[in-house]
Amino acid sequence: MAAAENVATDGLAARTAKIATTAGVAEGTVFTYFATKETLFNALYVTLKGEVGGAMLAGFQERESVLVGWQKVWDSYVEWGLCNGIKRKALKQLHVSACITPDSRKAGLRPTKSMAATLLKDLAASVQRPQSPEFIAATFEALVEVTIDMIAKAPAAQEYYKREGFESFWRAATR
Repeated sequence: MAAAENVATDGLAARTAKIATTAGVAEGTVFTYFATKETLFNALYVTLKGEVGGAMLAGFQERESVLVGWQKVWDSYVEWGLCNGIKRKALKQLHVSACITPDSRKAGLRPTKSMAATLLKDLAASVQRPQSPEFIAATFEALVEVTIDMIAKAPAAQEYYKREGFESFWRAATR
């Protein structure tokens, strides 16, 4: 994924010429498929969000308990992040970019919409003081990212950080 590699290293300043070279194609070929660099970045964002979502969905089963459902989604997200460092870095760059359109952000969430709704509904039903779904989702994502960063710094402590990260999220979500 040439675009992801270049966005990971160069951010939004990644040049289409360099992306094309990395992909082994002529620069004009990039514009055959994407009208602008921003269109390419939006497509990359949706693709990467779809990959993360696919990984989380693979670990999710609706019939599980609330705790186990969240734990499986957490573990799947962490594993995806650890196995896809370049894609994760590119996604982080794109996530904060103003060039990512609201439609692309919405499309990026589409693969996990049903799963997230189920997890959030079940969580709200199981706690005395439910928090806003947006806050829970943001807390989840932030703590997953911190967990992945900690594991990257100390791979031997992977299981420790994965467990501690999830327990921190769960305490915050079920306060």
